[in-house]
Amino acid sequence: MKTMIKTLTFLIPLLAAVSAIVPAAAQTGDAARGEYVLNMAGCVACHTVAKDGEFLAGGRELKTDFGSFFTPNITPDRETGIGDWNDEDFVRALREGKSPTGGHYYPTFPYTSYARMTEQDMLDLKAYLDTVPAVRNPVPDHDLPFPFGIRASMFGWKLLFFDDTPFAPDPNQSAAWNRGAYIVNGPGHCGECHTPRNLLGVVDSDRPLAGNANGPDGDAVPNITPGPGGIGDWSADDIVSFLEIGITPDSDFVGGAMTDVVQESTSKLTADDLKAIATYLTSLPPIADAR
Repeated sequence: MKTMIKTLTFLIPLLAAVSAIVPAAAQTGDAARGEYVLNMAGCVACHTVAKDGEFLAGGRELKTDFGSFFTPNITPDRETGIGDWNDEDFVRALREGKSPTGGHYYPTFPYTSYARMTEQDMLDLKAYLDTVPAVRNPVPDHDLPFPFGIRASMFGWKLLFFDDTPFAPDPNQSAAWNRGAYIVNGPGHCGECHTPRNLLGVVDSDRPLAGNANGPDGDAVPNITPGPGGIGDWSADDIVSFLEIGITPDSDFVGGAMTDVVQESTSKLTADDLKAIATYLTSLPPIADAR
């Protein structure tokens, strides 16, 4: 008995020390919550070809000044989708813009915004994607002229322009404001379309959300700050109505790429999240229209 007590006396501190250095179990994703993250992130509009495309099977063409990009298949198909990705691969893609083999993604995949997402949101999204039907759909290669087709050049682009700092709540703002800031600047990636870009495709950090003369497919994208030419005359309720049903304060309906955003993303968000987005947008400093 005494020997057993001595042994336990020796083992208990040892086990405690070992447990202190063993990492906690990895976070796991919640598929039900991940479907909501999918809606926040606007994945359906880009990764599903309109009308006849299979859900999330990719292949949608995005025309830009740099050439045509084709969105990837993000179903669990192991050959043409992401069925052989693990959680770490998925988080790395969103946080670092890297493929499982270390290749660099072009920023048409908005990892430049997704990097601000919480890891839990990323894992929840992956858990949901694992549940959707696997679709075999080989997607065409990007059609990019020289030198934009040199994917390795993205390494230098990232070094110069990619900020992977995660979102940090502002303690001086309300919970609603912080939630809105997170959605707009993270999963919602609003700045990717609504902020002007320079000749290298870098968003103008001095004019966030001030509009973009050359948005998706060459269409102009409006200013969504309270500045001249923006949404300064819109109330928070106006913004909520627009995001919910796609109607402006002038009773005009949304058009262009924003139609897909409303149908496949913002209309599926909770009332609290829509109010949070409105709280954030109405608080922004006014910036003159950049279009």
